[in-house]
Order: sequence, then C-alpha cells, then structure tokens
Amino acid sequence: MQNLLYLPVPMSFFAASAITTFVALAGLYLVRKRYSAEVLKENHEVAAIIFNAFGLFYGVMVAFVVFVTWSGYSDATKSLQMEANDADDIFHSTEAFPEPARSVIKKELMNYVNSVYNDELKKMDGGQVILHARGPLHHLMDVFYHKDPQVFSNRELYAETLTRLNKLAEDRRLRIFAANDTVPEAIWLVLLVGGLFTVLYTFFFGMKNIRAQYAITTTLTVTITLILFLIYVLDHPFTGTSKVSAEPLKEVIAVMQNESTPASP
Repeated sequence: MQNLLYLPVPMSFFAASAITTFVALAGLYLVRKRYSAEVLKENHEVAAIIFNAFGLFYGVMVAFVVFVTWSGYSDATKSLQMEANDADDIFHSTEAFPEPARSVIKKELMNYVNSVYNDELKKMDGGQVILHARGPLHHLMDVFYHKDPQVFSNRELYAETLTRLNKLAEDRRLRIFAANDTVPEAIWLVLLVGGLFTVLYTFFFGMKNIRAQYAITTTLTVTITLILFLIYVLDHPFTGTSKVSAEPLKEVIAVMQNESTPASP
C-alpha cells in the first residue's frame, strides 16, 4: 500500500480506485446474477432507511478523521517551516559574535541544515529517523554550551540566540513526532469496514437498468476510496510524492551559502 505513495498523485489515486471498483463491480455482478430486480425491490423501503442512517454516521466519522489528519499534516508543515526559520535567525544573529565563535557556529549550523535537507528527510521518508540521534544538532549545541559566555560581548543577543537554538531543537522534535503520529489501527478498521458495508448496501437495491446501478456503485466506491486514500496520504506527511515540501530548508541553505561566500573585490 505504501508503494502507492511514491507514484504521481493522479496515478496513485487512479490505481487505488481501479482496484476497489473492480472488486465492487464483481460483487454487484454476482448478486444481480443470483437475485432478480423484483426480488431485491421487496427490501427497498427498509433498506433505504437503514442506508441513510448508516451513511450519515459513516460520513461524520470520515469527516472527523480527515480533519484530524489534515491538521496533523499542517502541523508537520509548520514544524519544518519554523525549524528553517529558527536556523535562519541563528545564522544572522551570529554575525554579531566574535571570531572564532562566529565561524564555528555558522559552520555547524550549515552542517545541520544540510543534514536535515539531504539526509534526515530522506530517512523520515522510510521511517528511519531516531529522535535522540547524535549528529549535527548535537555538535551545534555543544558549541554553545561549551563556550564561555564571557566571550560574547553582547550577552542579550547570546541569550536570545541560545533560546532560538533550543526552539530549533524543539521544532525538530515536533517534526519527528508529526511523522510518527499515525491513525490508530482501530480507526482504520472502522473506516475500512464502514466503507465496505456502504458499498455492499448498493448491491441489494434492484434497479431495472443494471448499467445505472453499475454507475452508482462505481461512483460511490471511487468516492469512498479517494477519501480513505487521502487520509492515508495525510497520515504520512513525510513520505511519497505528496510529502511536506522541503523548500523552506532549501531557501535557507541558499541564503547561508550566498552570505558565506566572500564578496569579489
């Protein structure tokens, strides 16, 4: 299933819909082959009432899950944007620091941002990121914690930059938490079983025009599949072609490289 996330969005949605629609139409074919329209019509009055009530409950459930997963996806996007913003602020704040602290901090900060952009996000794509892994962020924090604060003449700026560094670490943790915040299996079970029952209900309405019934079942199946697949996509904010954009980090890297390059005489 997760392999579909790496396909182009239209193709992945089409593939998921094609599989479920084929199964649904095959089921409808078998039911109509066994029961005539006249037999199925006998249950229309009661079945319609139950179908309406069930559809209402299932629709509310799906809408709630879509809202929650979309909120989680938005939080993941915001965490990455804030992480890039914190890195940019720290980079510019160090301009007021004396040498060699300024160069060392800038170097470690660039190493961290490049590591997140080129390595960590790729590992998150495969679910391999460890929250407390020692790496560029740990080295960057060591520079601050092991430097004598007396070296920095502007103590207020040093304190503010240190606060920004802690915020950077916090936003990184929130980004990783957002990637791991998956929809519980119990909710997936309710969504999938509910979607199955909803489609099955359409099998037991006897329409004289069988093509019209095939069309109705197809549209309902495709709609439910697209919504459930949307939930699956939103539940994996750092995986596949629809993952959170890393453009903020890319822009910060470009700014750092540009301002670190010595100006031509």
